Amino acid sequence: MAQPYLSILALQNAQWLHARQSLVAGNVANANTPGFHAMDMKPFASFLDRAGAVAATSPAHFSLASVSAAKSESFESDASDATLSGNSVNLEHEMVKLGDIGRALNLNTNIQRVFHQMYMAVTR
Repeated sequence: MAQPYLSILALQNAQWLHARQSLVAGNVANANTPGFHAMDMKPFASFLDRAGAVAATSPAHFSLASVSAAKSESFESDASDATLSGNSVNLEHEMVKLGDIGRALNLNTNIQRVFHQMYMAVTR
């Protein structure tokens, strides 16, 4: 049985969130590294646009590689907050991002759980 489109979308969103969480955690870890520039991910919607999710007619058209390559599509955060050492990590902003990521992962997990319950109800 082919995996339903919504499950694939939820899986890709979870992969993107995990990649973003890893990137933001790296920012926090390097908060005291001189010359370190904070990084962030492009919004998930930009990956959907590039993957052509709206026009997909088959799960095979929506490649998981598009989100797996997400780390290579990160960008440097605004350097206007750079300190004298050249470090642009703002811990307050990074903590807000981590909170947002945590809430989004929780929502994604709940959505996947509901999808699974629906699939199990249909197959009984």
